[in-house]
Amino acid sequence: MNRTEEFQELRPLLFSIAYRILGSVSEAEDAVQESWLRFERSPTEVRSPKAFLSAAVTRISIDVLRSARVRREEYVGPWFPEPLLADPYEDPARSAELADSVSMAALLLLERLSPLERAVFVLREVFDFGFPEVASAVGRSEAACRQLAVRARRHMAEGRPRFEADRRERDELAARFFEALHEGDLAGLQDLLAADVSLVGDGGGKAPQLARTIVGAQNVARLLAAVFPLLDRVEVNCEQHEVNGQPGAIFHDRDGKVLQTFSLDILDGRIQTIRLVLNPDKLAHVGPVADAWAIAEEVKRARRPGD
Repeated sequence: MNRTEEFQELRPLLFSIAYRILGSVSEAEDAVQESWLRFERSPTEVRSPKAFLSAAVTRISIDVLRSARVRREEYVGPWFPEPLLADPYEDPARSAELADSVSMAALLLLERLSPLERAVFVLREVFDFGFPEVASAVGRSEAACRQLAVRARRHMAEGRPRFEADRRERDELAARFFEALHEGDLAGLQDLLAADVSLVGDGGGKAPQLARTIVGAQNVARLLAAVFPLLDRVEVNCEQHEVNGQPGAIFHDRDGKVLQTFSLDILDGRIQTIRLVLNPDKLAHVGPVADAWAIAEEVKRARRPGD
């Protein structure tokens, strides 16, 4: 097997590592490409392509994340990871960890960690790398990596919910939610929402977004029941689709361009958080992006007296 074939075989793993460290599809793809260039240019024989490429993509991602932290401090409004529609890496032995670690909630928890803690947690807890491999990847001693892992696990455990949703029950509840959404069923929506549910949008100042986080089942249900019939009038289509391994949807305009993604956190039999990503910079990898400002104007014109 030549280097190109070895790289292509490992590419899904490399992307999955980089995405969990960076929370960005585009930056993860760039990190994977840079790791290939380093692999291709290496003048010496690479005994373990997996070790070499994993270390390369991890170190590149750490450097990118450090600079990204500065940009995120200046970000307009709430910041969410770029939505991921499908994780390219599969490992039946780690399926639960992989699915959990790519959720919006988990990625936002990872934001609490330092870049080194985040990298160590991803390699060790998500992909089950041994500490010698982790140490080599991040350029620290094994003892230091063990300490970083302990701190990272503690921070992650502090923010995790106490109850996880069963996948089948989660998907059934999501199907009922989207049915009620399409019908504008206020009571049906409210019944599926947690009492303290929150609706949060990430527009990054580049798309219409909520002026504030909407909190409470009644407030969220009223907003959804009022807005989504208007979107239907302007021919915005809602396509159910997993987003970051969770129930969600992609919204397209009449030309099939992407308006936003929509993801649901479901726990203890209720929807706890609804996250919208509207920032066009975060949607380009999903498909051609719609003009959200133009659609917002159409929605205003479609609103009838009394709506």
